[in-house]
Amino acid sequence: MTRHRLLLQQVRTLGRYSDDEEAGRVLDAVLTLLGSQLTGEERSDLAAVLPEQDRAVLVSQVPLPEPVTAPAFVEAVARALHTSLACARWDASSVLAALADQAGHGLTDRLLSRLPNGYALLFGRADLAVAA
Repeated sequence: MTRHRLLLQQVRTLGRYSDDEEAGRVLDAVLTLLGSQLTGEERSDLAAVLPEQDRAVLVSQVPLPEPVTAPAFVEAVARALHTSLACARWDASSVLAALADQAGHGLTDRLLSRLPNGYALLFGRADLAVAA
């Protein structure tokens, strides 16, 4: 089984999608949006752990000057997939949790340090922001 197929199966399982086509559509949409959020070493390192097909989707996006908030990211997923915010949150979490598994703890920690607060929950992690 190819690395892409394994990632697709992981997304399908986490998201409880009915078929590979639906899981693939969600995977591509979230990778596209994530590609616009990441820059620098973290972007390169995440791309390096992805299967070639998924890497191409991530790196084909031009990064924004600053990443958007987690709620804005979910809204963008909802627009891209023509779905509700609740479904988009589920979709984003299904993909980002699978990516966290691919990336490992160290890289996921680095990714989260570069993204605004709130993304940790989307990656399947506790959001342990320090109280002011």
